[in-house]
Amino acid sequence: MSAKASKIGTQTGPPADGGRHSTSRSGERRSFGRLATIPLVIISTIAITLNLASPADAATIAKKPLKSRSNLPGAVPATAVRGQVTRASGEAPPTQYTVVEGDTVSAVAGRFGLSTASVLALNGLGWSAVIFPGQTLTLSAQAAPVAAAPAPVAAEIARYTIVAGDTISGIAAAHGLSAGDILSANGLDRGSIIFPGQAIVLPGAAAPAAAPAAAPAPQPALASPAGTHTIVTGDTIGAIAAAAGVSVQAMLDANGLGWSSIIYPGQVLAVPSLAIEQVSSVASAPAAPAADPVRPEPTATAGVVTPLTEEMGQNARIIVSAGRAAGVGDAGLVIALAAAAQESGLRNVRHGDRDSLGLFQQRPSAGWGSAEQVMDPLRASQAFFGGNGNPNRGVTRGLLDIPGWEAMTVTQAAQAVQISAFPDYYAKWETSARAWLPELG
Repeated sequence: MSAKASKIGTQTGPPADGGRHSTSRSGERRSFGRLATIPLVIISTIAITLNLASPADAATIAKKPLKSRSNLPGAVPATAVRGQVTRASGEAPPTQYTVVEGDTVSAVAGRFGLSTASVLALNGLGWSAVIFPGQTLTLSAQAAPVAAAPAPVAAEIARYTIVAGDTISGIAAAHGLSAGDILSANGLDRGSIIFPGQAIVLPGAAAPAAAPAAAPAPQPALASPAGTHTIVTGDTIGAIAAAAGVSVQAMLDANGLGWSSIIYPGQVLAVPSLAIEQVSSVASAPAAPAADPVRPEPTATAGVVTPLTEEMGQNARIIVSAGRAAGVGDAGLVIALAAAAQESGLRNVRHGDRDSLGLFQQRPSAGWGSAEQVMDPLRASQAFFGGNGNPNRGVTRGLLDIPGWEAMTVTQAAQAVQISAFPDYYAKWETSARAWLPELG
């Protein structure tokens, strides 16, 4: 026993295994101590990199608080923080957000529980876009405003189709409107030219309601037409009726035409006899105006001077006198003479296309004056020249009211005033008009 005790007691040197186990245990303690001082985020990253933990496990490790910190006074439990984040993300995002210093698109999106992609898309930004303090970001699409109930629409817009001889002022007068309103409604100005067949809007005018069909009046039995006439260039219904000794209305009725109808060269018209017209007039309303006495209608050929008859010369002198009183030179007088020669043969006729009358075939319905006024050669001439002496000032436009008329050809200037369906016909009278002027004085 003493020997054993002696053996034990005498073992004062290093252990037999050289102290390896003792050294290993102390090294392990020192390693754990060092690991305890490394941030958990780095540990989680190393664990994911070495495939030792999944991202979810790493997140759990990173979020697990140390015991020493969980017991600190004022510490907020992790569950409470998570609850606050959930409520923040559940808040309804504002429509717009103003960027402040330090903001990023992803941070703003996360703050309001939105995806970064949706915020980028709403603001037309790309992933590399940079935002700045003070910039306004759209976070949610605005609700579309409630559309106002549409205003009641009129049943139909009133329109008028231009016919030969029409003027804007005449149309306005016929429909109780101002010329300015019609020009404005159609995008026109006082220098605009209108053409037959053109449709214009009549502002504020109700579309005509369909009138109830009246019981047809008994029609008298008419004899066969007395003859026919083939239209040639320059013909008018009024001239044909005058040559046949019948009224214009009788010609229109015999051919199923109206006052706005257009005739064409080569067209064959029935010419009623005077007896047929007399039977018709008994059954119809007021008698048609008496036709002018049959007079040969002057004709013109380009380059050839048409001689003046006594009647033509008398009317031509009135035109020249009115023009000189208005301060018009020879060029304007030639235009007026050519226009009157084409329109009426320089005769003060009581017939024409629709309600056209007189030397210049001016229409009462177009605002040129009453039937008596347009049949006055002097007044009709003053209306043609226009300017300060225009008797229809503000309603119809005369030669002096057309900007740049001095630079126009005879036919262009005459057409600008007359607005004829056959604008080139004035040219054939230019040679005669120039030859007449010295004769007229």
